[in-house]
Amino acid sequence: MRSRHLWASLFRVALSVTALALLLREVGSADVVEVLRDADPGYLGSTCLLFLLGIVVRAFRWRALLHGLGVTPPLKVLLKLYLVGNFFNTVLPSGFGGDVVRVVELAQQEHRSAAIGTVIVDRLTGILSLMALGLLVLPFTQGLAPWLVWMFVVVAVGGLLGGALLLEGRLLRRMTARLPQALSLAGQGKLADIYAAVSGAGARAIWQALALSTLFNLVNIAVYWFCGLAVGIDVPLGFYFVFVPLLSLALLAPISVGGLGARDWVAQPLFGSVGVPNAVAAGMTLAVYAVTLAVGLIGLAIYLREGLAGFFKRTEKDDEG
Repeated sequence: MRSRHLWASLFRVALSVTALALLLREVGSADVVEVLRDADPGYLGSTCLLFLLGIVVRAFRWRALLHGLGVTPPLKVLLKLYLVGNFFNTVLPSGFGGDVVRVVELAQQEHRSAAIGTVIVDRLTGILSLMALGLLVLPFTQGLAPWLVWMFVVVAVGGLLGGALLLEGRLLRRMTARLPQALSLAGQGKLADIYAAVSGAGARAIWQALALSTLFNLVNIAVYWFCGLAVGIDVPLGFYFVFVPLLSLALLAPISVGGLGARDWVAQPLFGSVGVPNAVAAGMTLAVYAVTLAVGLIGLAIYLREGLAGFFKRTEKDDEG
């Protein structure tokens, strides 16, 4: 089993590198390098601060969901886990590897099902809020290609309906009640236990999470907008309310390292539809990745410090024994 996971991870890494290499070959690596070299450092520095603010908001969102289940870890613990998770999201072969790290670390202190369930809802409310924001802004955004408008409407409406169904809980429990215990969302199985945490936080916690998700997504859209301004993209801010949800979905596909390659390819037709040169669009997405990685180094430092502290504690106990 471990060998299979290793080969799958190596395949995703290879796929990500290949996708990025093909993209750079297609748009011209020299042109992309020139775009990044000329990027405005002031915008990039501001983007790093915005990204950190977004992590703080997400930590509050996760706390609201955990409180809905009666789990009350300190906010500073959740903030640490989010910073660490952000680093692993950037370097692991998927856009949600950091979520696994958050679950594993929190599960050592709290109920495992609550950790898994709230991480799922945490991610889900973020996506739902992002899609809703895009639909709200879409009627006021002029100049988008018709194919892009229809594609976004289908994806956003489908995502909102699916997410609402998942959070509501009762219908899916009835639909799966007669399945074997291992597959049923009702009853006493492990999957049902996790789903109880997904749908059991309560309406108040879900609405708090959605409100905080809206704030986070406004910050997230600003991150992309600032990176766009840094490389000279001059398009209305409203376009980002449509582009960012689709770029964020590309991050979730478990086929690349932190979305590297996948997001860059998705950005080409999106920004190309409004006249942005391919090399500039690639420079923007790579700038977002660079900002994410730069902030992720904070999480790496925390992870290494906590790991070393735990190692020395275990060593001291062994010496005393």
